[in-house]
Amino acid sequence: MVSASSVSMVVAENGLIPLDEAYERCRCETEEWAKTFYLGTMLMPPEKRRAIWAIYVWCRRTDEIMDSPEALSKPREVLLNLLDQWECHTRSVFDGHAVNWLDQVMVDTIQRFDQPLQPYLDMIEGMRMDLTWTRYSTFEELKLYCYRVAGTVGLMSERVMGVDPGYTSAPWSTGANTSGAAVALGIANQLTNILRDVGEDRHRGRIYLPLEDLHRFDYTEEQLFEGVVNDSWKRLMAFQIDRARQWFRQSEEGVRFLAPDARWPVWTSLRLYRGILSRIEQNQYDVFNHRAYVPKYRKLIDLPFSFLLSQSQ
Repeated sequence: MVSASSVSMVVAENGLIPLDEAYERCRCETEEWAKTFYLGTMLMPPEKRRAIWAIYVWCRRTDEIMDSPEALSKPREVLLNLLDQWECHTRSVFDGHAVNWLDQVMVDTIQRFDQPLQPYLDMIEGMRMDLTWTRYSTFEELKLYCYRVAGTVGLMSERVMGVDPGYTSAPWSTGANTSGAAVALGIANQLTNILRDVGEDRHRGRIYLPLEDLHRFDYTEEQLFEGVVNDSWKRLMAFQIDRARQWFRQSEEGVRFLAPDARWPVWTSLRLYRGILSRIEQNQYDVFNHRAYVPKYRKLIDLPFSFLLSQSQ
């Protein structure tokens, strides 16, 4: 049992402040660390974008327990204890208790958008996986990890985005199930992250690409750690990119069910994040020496196309 006092080790955020100032901190942090994602949030109504910023910062704090520079030097047992503390604290926040500014915005978001607790607990479980899993034998194993660390974000965001009443109020409607599409988009985004960050993850001793795929394309772990870009690697990466695009296509099916004011930002985020895959291809699959990203001018050019898609549904 984790004591309440020990939780302070992972939740110190300088106390309580005015709510608007707390949300502004979330906005600044999202803008700094998630530029493509942030652009999509700016297309949302103010209340929704603030909630998404709060959720992003909570997810970032969760990730920092495992992947901050300080975390890399901590023993496994210490990190597990910190995750236990964070879970305890998160449960307290869902009970309405706030001891710092991040808690404040989370309590407000939970109250406004009826957030489910389980995806937050699942994400913390995904962080625990990073302490015990440095390899994934099959895609099924990797998919579970992707759900926990990213598919959960789709479920967190789903109720903020809202569903178009036209799909739920008509007499013939059977309801709009957007959860599957929300999870699919999170998995697609995480697969994209994995492909973009192969070079960085190898320095942490982690290989997220399924080992069954490395074997299929005759590429070894040793070659990956050495950053070898050969024909086998290119075929392997082309296969992974195609898989990620399939998940993006699956996620598109649910966008039309979203509330009208959420479709444009979601289409924008989806298309821009998917654009990272094209940048990897343009870099000849060399993710060891070149970080794939979508340039700012491409983001601006894409905005009207995403808007047209959002209006055509």
